[in-house]
Amino acid sequence: MDTRQACLDWLSRRHGVEGLGLDAVLPVVGSKELIASMAGHLGLGAGDLIAYPALAYPTYEVGSVLAGARAVATDSLTSMGPETPALLWLNSPSNPTGRVLPVEHLKKVVDWCRERGTVLVSDECYIECAWEATPVSVLHPSVSGGSTEGILTVHSLSKRSNLAGYRCAFVAGDPALVGELLAVRKNLGLQMPAPQQAAMIAALDDDDHVLEQHARYAARRAKLREALESAGFRIDHSEASLYLWASRQTEGGDEDCWDTVSWLAERGILAAPGSFYGRAGARHVRVAFTATDERIDAAVARLAL
Repeated sequence: MDTRQACLDWLSRRHGVEGLGLDAVLPVVGSKELIASMAGHLGLGAGDLIAYPALAYPTYEVGSVLAGARAVATDSLTSMGPETPALLWLNSPSNPTGRVLPVEHLKKVVDWCRERGTVLVSDECYIECAWEATPVSVLHPSVSGGSTEGILTVHSLSKRSNLAGYRCAFVAGDPALVGELLAVRKNLGLQMPAPQQAAMIAALDDDDHVLEQHARYAARRAKLREALESAGFRIDHSEASLYLWASRQTEGGDEDCWDTVSWLAERGILAAPGSFYGRAGARHVRVAFTATDERIDAAVARLAL
C-alpha cells in the first residue's frame, strides 16, 4: 500500500493528477516488461489490432507479436480506415525523437479512443526529462476530463532517478484495467520484491535528486547539441527525453542513417540508426547523452575535428 501511495503522491505533486485511489495504480518490475506483456495480459490476441507510433521503441510491436495480435505503426488516427484498434500506444515524450505532444493533440486522441472503445496506453517514462517543452500526462484533467476511463499510463524510475538496474516502474489509470493486469500478474509471480519497493518509495518521495540529475543531463545535452550542429547535423524535435534526434546534412540532403552511423563510428562515437525505430527514421540517428561527462566531452572534441 505504501508503494502505491508514493506513486499517487508523485503523480499529484509533480504532474497535477488528482483523485486516483489505490486501486488505480500497480507497481511493476520494470516498464519494459510491462510494455512487452501488456497486450497479452489484457487478453488481446488473434484478430485484435494494436497501433503504435510510426517512430517508436520496438517493444510496442514486440508485445503485440507475442500476444498474437496484428500491429500497425502510424501517427494518423484516420489511416486505419474503418478498423478500430483494440489498443493504442502513445509515447510522449518520445523515444527516439524526444517529441512532446501538445495537450490539444492528447485530448483528441483520448476522445477518439473513448468513442471507439479503444484502450489507450500512454508511455510517459521520460515525462521528467524535458528541456524545451512541458510534457503533460494523459491523466491530467486538461486531457482526460478528470476521468481515467479507458486510459493507462506507464511510468519508470529508470530515467528520472537513474534506477534502471532496480527495475522500478508502475502503471496507473482506469481501475478496471489496472485490476485486470493485477489479476493476471499476481498469478505469474510478478509482484515487486520488498527491497525494490522501499527504493521506489524513497526515490518517488525525493525531488532534489531529480533536479540534480536534470541539471547534469541538461549540461551534457547542450554541449552535444552545439557540437553536432557545428559538425553539420540538424536536430529535429528533441525537446525532451535523453536523446538528440539528428540528421547529417550532405550535398545530397539528409544522409542515410547507416552512413551517418559509419561517419560517427570513424570518430569513435556510437549512435543508434534511426531505422531501428521505424522506416520513418531512415535519415536520422539517435544520439544519447547518457554517457559520463568525460565521454561527452571526448565526443564533443572528436566532432570538432
